[in-house]
Amino acid sequence: MTGSLPVAIIGAGPVGLAAAAHLLARGLAPLVFERGAGVGTSLKAWGHVRVFSPWGYNIDAAARTLLEETGWSAPNPKALPLGGEIVRHYLEPLAAHPALAPHLRFGAQVSAIARHGLDKMSSEGRADTPFAICWRDANGAEHRSLARAVIDASGTWSQPNPMGADGLPVPGEEEAAAHVAYGIPDVSGAERETYSGRRVLVVGSGHSAINVVLDLLRLQEAAPTTRVTWALRRNRMEKLLGGGLNDALPARGALGLAATQAIAAGRLDVLAPFAAERIVGGAAGLDVSGRLGTEPWTRTVDRIVVATGFRPDLAVLREVRVALDPAVEAPPALAPLIDPNLHSCGTVPPHGAAELAHPEPGFYIVGSKSYGRAPTFLMATGYEQVRSIAAEIAGDHDAARSVHLVLPETGVCSAAPVTAGASGCCGGPAPRDADACCADDAQAKAEGKDGCGCDTAAPQAEAPPRRGTAA
Repeated sequence: MTGSLPVAIIGAGPVGLAAAAHLLARGLAPLVFERGAGVGTSLKAWGHVRVFSPWGYNIDAAARTLLEETGWSAPNPKALPLGGEIVRHYLEPLAAHPALAPHLRFGAQVSAIARHGLDKMSSEGRADTPFAICWRDANGAEHRSLARAVIDASGTWSQPNPMGADGLPVPGEEEAAAHVAYGIPDVSGAERETYSGRRVLVVGSGHSAINVVLDLLRLQEAAPTTRVTWALRRNRMEKLLGGGLNDALPARGALGLAATQAIAAGRLDVLAPFAAERIVGGAAGLDVSGRLGTEPWTRTVDRIVVATGFRPDLAVLREVRVALDPAVEAPPALAPLIDPNLHSCGTVPPHGAAELAHPEPGFYIVGSKSYGRAPTFLMATGYEQVRSIAAEIAGDHDAARSVHLVLPETGVCSAAPVTAGASGCCGGPAPRDADACCADDAQAKAEGKDGCGCDTAAPQAEAPPRRGTAA
């Protein structure tokens, strides 16, 4: 009953457009809804950031096939693009392809997804009932479009985590919004004057935070009165900076090395573990109070950058039967593979339509949104997800389950070090060329043993930052 309808795709970022390309390759019609005025809206927001993964990892195979039909020449596969360059040199030419362009709807804000004529409680005939996509166009007019299946590739960029260690905004955070930025602001470019010579507090314990801190330190070289304080909500500095030269993506490893050198040179204040408790605005700036470990801490700053990650927007899925892990907010089969509380060093196992399925037949969440709150996503992961899902929707179940994914090792243990034989990493990252999950595992194998055992107790997953690599 739904076979003649298009497959709805929410989001025209790298993964959303890759999904459209794979559907077209299988003779299926996509219908892509993008809230922005053009493709790659989220990437444009961090267009000044150079990603860790080279072009070779950032171009989907089906999308490449479409582009090469137009005479497009791929960028140097070893070069590291800026977010804005991915949009200009890849996404925009792809969106302009005559086979894809008619299926794109820009300025289309999706507000809800449901089964046409059925609420969430209704079961009879549900699987054979088309999806209804409720959306508003750029003029605010309401529309409903029907679809045979839905692929949600809307990402998480519009839902940054707040400053509070408990996942909530701290008192005063919303009132201080004019002086608080989220994600990776362009502090050395478009927003230079906003940060030059200011006292800046950066909150976050991931690579996005390192990006901001290093940009501020470069600004400090030109504006020496710029002061940088870096607050990590968890005391995991060793994990964060430990990848270094063991990282298979050199640019990602170089971030940790550069931050280590800056800390050793005393160019910034580092607070860990830090928990903000209140922000109070005043004539002299923002008075930030909290706890550094168990001790009270207070400082006056001019600007705050909250780089604490992102979370999925689940409001539009209220009428869809979705199954999500209660902690990670990822599909239950995927969650233990990417949960930073559980997984060890290495790369995420291949996964596709089977692992991303929900109780709602024909509905899938892909891309960075499929990872929920886990900060572990690479574009190449999303490309394999949508290849598998397109095959599943087309009825090619064997191809859907034949999932292959080779990702670069991170060199960083994402779980806290534990003793040998327990889950997670132990002894720090393994040497880059070693067939081992961590340093202790490499040492044990060098001594003729089977290993330290930690690689058998937990799944393995990559640990790149969300920004700079996410769709």
